[in-house]
Amino acid sequence: MLAIQLKEFGSADQLYITEFPTPVPTGQEIRVAVHATALNRADIMQREGHYPPPEGESPILGLEMAGVVESVGADVTRWKPGDRVFGLLPGGGYAEFAVMHQDMAMPIPPDWTFVETAAVPEVFLTAFQALQWVGKLKAGETVLLHAGASGVGTAAIQVARLMGATILVTASAGKHELCLRLGAKHAIDYRKGPFLPELLDQTEGKGVHLIIDPIGGDYFDQNIQALQRDGRLVMLAVMGGGKTSANIGPIVFKRLQILGTTLRSRTRAYQIALTQEFMAFGYDHLVSKALTPIVDQVFDWHNVAEAHRYMEANLSAGKVILQIKD
Repeated sequence: MLAIQLKEFGSADQLYITEFPTPVPTGQEIRVAVHATALNRADIMQREGHYPPPEGESPILGLEMAGVVESVGADVTRWKPGDRVFGLLPGGGYAEFAVMHQDMAMPIPPDWTFVETAAVPEVFLTAFQALQWVGKLKAGETVLLHAGASGVGTAAIQVARLMGATILVTASAGKHELCLRLGAKHAIDYRKGPFLPELLDQTEGKGVHLIIDPIGGDYFDQNIQALQRDGRLVMLAVMGGGKTSANIGPIVFKRLQILGTTLRSRTRAYQIALTQEFMAFGYDHLVSKALTPIVDQVFDWHNVAEAHRYMEANLSAGKVILQIKD
């Protein structure tokens, strides 16, 4: 098969398409002819040599895909060749074929395109995990979502809305309308300066119950100040840096919980359980398009370097897609 490979770790120019052994499904695995995959920040980190795949998994980039089942392992009972599926991968999405456990695959909703569906798995499962499994968001609570116009951000706005929360986001001014349209009550322009004063103004000085943060760095101290008593901070990444200087007193006296989580490094059993619970929560909403991915740009996979550069420039609002087949 053809797959996107790296000449060496480094810039987007190191990406190229070449021959690679076609994966063989065994046991409960299915092999999917990939029609579309999507970019994630983790792909850029892996390309740069900072985020290796889990041991034993495909070295090919790509954490999600949508396509058609092409063959199945001997113990597969849920799927057959010709079924349209999508799902999360530990790697291998930037290729003509990918294998996945049958319980990680989800049926593509009726009338959905491969491009639309490829934009769902990583961001919606991450958002659902952060809000429900880790953050324990309850109806009536207020949540702050940093990077609200990102793939995870746009998914989290929609999930939090269905969970009955009041939603505040940070995003650049040009992306506020999108966040508000998806269900945010208020959007703060992080480029104008610290977000804390505006957040406290919007919450009448009370702060929020939950914060979902992929930024870290200088946001940490503001996050601590922005949380109500018994508030929770869920850290998804450290795009703004992994070091900070903060007053730890409020963590103790406000009884705050600071939680870190990733998804790719989780066990298969965890990822299967998360997939199945998200399906129970959200699949009907996907069918009705009450939940819908935001597709910013679609690139032919031969233009993968251009797609990576586009994401690195922070130009996207929502997901960036690589189309492999029509």
